[in-house]
Amino acid sequence: MRNDDTPSNGEELFGDSWSKLDRYAQMLWDHGEERGLIGPRELPRLWSRHILNSMAINDFVPERSIAIDIGSGSGLPGIVLATTRPDVHVHLVETMERRVVWLEEVSAALGLTNVTIHRKRIQDLHGEFQVQVVTARAVAALKKLVPMSMPVLKSGGMLVALKGERAELEIEEAKPAFKKNKISTVDLHVVSVPGTDEVTRVVVAKKK
Repeated sequence: MRNDDTPSNGEELFGDSWSKLDRYAQMLWDHGEERGLIGPRELPRLWSRHILNSMAINDFVPERSIAIDIGSGSGLPGIVLATTRPDVHVHLVETMERRVVWLEEVSAALGLTNVTIHRKRIQDLHGEFQVQVVTARAVAALKKLVPMSMPVLKSGGMLVALKGERAELEIEEAKPAFKKNKISTVDLHVVSVPGTDEVTRVVVAKKK
């Protein structure tokens, strides 16, 4: 039995994605702390603070696109994106072996066929291929995230980053990086996700 903040109307909110999302949440609840994927204080707000938070990027990811999720870790937001947007193929990029093993286990358990897992740094993929979208959550400040992301983005592609209360400050500090890396527009969106009262900040930086 879980004592967490599972949405009572999850099936109504998330339709076909619900069973897989709930399975993923159960795996995190059962094993996330012991495997160093999520802190004990975060478990009571697993849905509101983490899973639902990750879904805030969904509306910014184009249909039938290919995405790279940097520093996928426990699967936030990459696994959530792949689960709720089966039209999107998600490349999960993670350097730590134990986290890669976890991502493989989750992908298999959920039956995700739209996921490719790389045990690499994002820099190792520079020059390998380019995609329409790069996603990131709790990886690095924007001034570092932008130069990491731009080489794997096609022209007109977007970095879609989940950020906290410092989002505006990060944007200001990253202005030199935006200019150097040929960013055409940067927008900060405050998103309300169904199932939680917590607002989420999403920064969308578009490549020229």
